[in-house]
Amino acid sequence: MVEAGIFPKLPKNLDALEEPTRQELAGLILSLSLLANHTQFPLPSSEVLPFLIGILESSSSYETKESCLATLYNLSAVLDNAGPLLSNGVVHTLLRVISVKELSEKALATLGHLVVTLMGKKAMENSSLVPESLIEIMTWEDMPKCQELSAYILMILAHQSSDLRYKMLKSGIVPVILEVALLGSPLAQKRSLKLLQWFKDERQTRMGPHSGPQTARIAIGSPLNNREAQEGKKMMKNLVRQSLQKNMELIIRRSNATSGDSSKFKSLVANTSSKSLPG
Repeated sequence: MVEAGIFPKLPKNLDALEEPTRQELAGLILSLSLLANHTQFPLPSSEVLPFLIGILESSSSYETKESCLATLYNLSAVLDNAGPLLSNGVVHTLLRVISVKELSEKALATLGHLVVTLMGKKAMENSSLVPESLIEIMTWEDMPKCQELSAYILMILAHQSSDLRYKMLKSGIVPVILEVALLGSPLAQKRSLKLLQWFKDERQTRMGPHSGPQTARIAIGSPLNNREAQEGKKMMKNLVRQSLQKNMELIIRRSNATSGDSSKFKSLVANTSSKSLPG
């Protein structure tokens, strides 16, 4: 069928197609895309990809869109297909689709294939939907697989990119991945902990002895130096307590549905925030 030229015969005007026809065509292309994993599948990107993207951006049914996403997933598994996929704007379309819970998992899995390529990573870095859309998915505690895939993509994007890590911090990633590190699936926990470690290491680097402007030094042991050191320690303890209290309360609110009586947890928060740090 592929050699006979079925792809050039795909309809160009999706609006003229009834939903059953769209669904049948999407299913047929999905079946043909399975060749990508077993043979040198010739990808006629000028015919196939506009059709798939058009359906994903239309009001077609979830079932039809799922077939299109599965096709893109199969194609993206072959490294040679990354160029045509990216040049046809697949990343932008997928980043919009991931916000739909019914379609998110397969779209995230496809992005996971593309983000490991230089062009794919660059396309995601330049998107206005990144990192906010991925961070939002990390809050979907009822969809652990989506959390795992989102955490994977965030790890790839954050690796060796201080600009992306800064954008993630500004978008409030830390309390979100902290919660996943405590309550997520084992794989999501592992990936969230890795991200948290990177943010911690970067913060320590920025606060290192040579990371900021140098001022006149005061001899260690002088009254002024000791007083400022104590005030600094006190301020940092207060900040840590406030952050811990806020994050624990957030976790409690999200887990109330399954934790039953939360009074013990609230007591734990109070005790932790006031007693966990040495005076």
